Amino acid sequence: MDTQVLEMPNLAVFDELESEVRSYCRNFTTVFHKAKNAKLWDTCNNEYIDFFAGAGALNYGHNNERIRAKLVDYLLQDGITHSLDMATGAKEAFLERFQEVILKPRGWNHKVMFPGPTGTNAVESAMKIARKVTGRTTIMCFTNAFHGMTLGSLAVTGNSFKREGAGVELSQSVFMPYDGYFGEDVDTAAYIEKLLGDPGSGVPLPAAIILESLQGEGGLNEASKGWLQRIERLCKSRGILLILDDIQMGCGRTGSFFSFDHAGIEPDIICLSKSIGGYGLPMAITLLKPEIDAWKPGEHNGTFRGNNLGFVAAAEALSYWKDASFEMDILQRARLIRDALEGMLAKHPQFNGELRGRGMIQGIAFADPAMAEELCSHAFQLGLVMETSGPRSEVVKLMPPLTIELEVLKQGLQMMERSMELLAHNHSTK
Repeated sequence: MDTQVLEMPNLAVFDELESEVRSYCRNFTTVFHKAKNAKLWDTCNNEYIDFFAGAGALNYGHNNERIRAKLVDYLLQDGITHSLDMATGAKEAFLERFQEVILKPRGWNHKVMFPGPTGTNAVESAMKIARKVTGRTTIMCFTNAFHGMTLGSLAVTGNSFKREGAGVELSQSVFMPYDGYFGEDVDTAAYIEKLLGDPGSGVPLPAAIILESLQGEGGLNEASKGWLQRIERLCKSRGILLILDDIQMGCGRTGSFFSFDHAGIEPDIICLSKSIGGYGLPMAITLLKPEIDAWKPGEHNGTFRGNNLGFVAAAEALSYWKDASFEMDILQRARLIRDALEGMLAKHPQFNGELRGRGMIQGIAFADPAMAEELCSHAFQLGLVMETSGPRSEVVKLMPPLTIELEVLKQGLQMMERSMELLAHNHSTK
């Protein structure tokens, strides 16, 4: 049972000229040059199905025609592309659309802040304003969390490998066990409440608690609805701000626009990036309750807060959320993924795999971490792009565009099933 051998482009230029820090190209060893919705092609015209979606930045697919038409029209009209934080028609249209489609239906009145072009910009701004408003410095965070690669965001990120890259001591954070960290029988929200209520615990009252409702890079660990609600109540009772990092899980990745919609909570601060830009364009926003919006003009700024192409694309992407039809399409695809993964686990019990995730970010956690990397390698040879996650890269993570055609999704799932068979065959003969 051999994997398909594809003719591959030469990567010499990247090996010779690009920094050693490059990572994804070491696993996806080709040179991509064309893409459409959930498919990629390399310079040797090999075709791939994309179950990666730019790490969640391409929820609406590669070169989405509806969004592209708006961008092309805007460019042909000599629309402003870069504007710092000046007022532009493109920004105005996005703000109005976001208010109409996302905030108003939820009864929210959060202010929209443009902190810079990346997710870590949103996280940094969220922690800065929380400290400014509360006068406290500590940020409470969670095991296996991932919030970005700048120093402040790294301080609340759990992964030891990423933290070691900082080169300095990371401080002003305190880690707590995420929901389920000790198993189903331990309520870690109660654990946190006990520590905060005990003057002898050594745990200071934090300015904020930052969390992901479903940890993507941390291994597809999902917080329960009840746990999220208890954390919110804890924050309110003690004057702690709740920061919800929805950078990878937002914009429909789990089904609804926000990954925490099902819990009925209203975080004080919400961080969005990745697919908020609609077309894979750099864009991030930090949502703040009005009473928290205590910035002085220019107190947090940056050159690339005014990416007007991002505003144009983001406004059009929000049109997918004007009614419930898109969410229903996502849930249909999520069921296909769930059924397929359950079938693979039933067929290959020897791997002791665990199904994880929700919506259109699901995967399998392997008891032997090496199996996940090997499975993704087999998949790539067959023409399927997937990545791993988790502290030991033990989870195979499926994250296709939300707009993936049903037949392409089924084809990709068949490729993954074939990869599981190759994995099983290779290890049955050892």
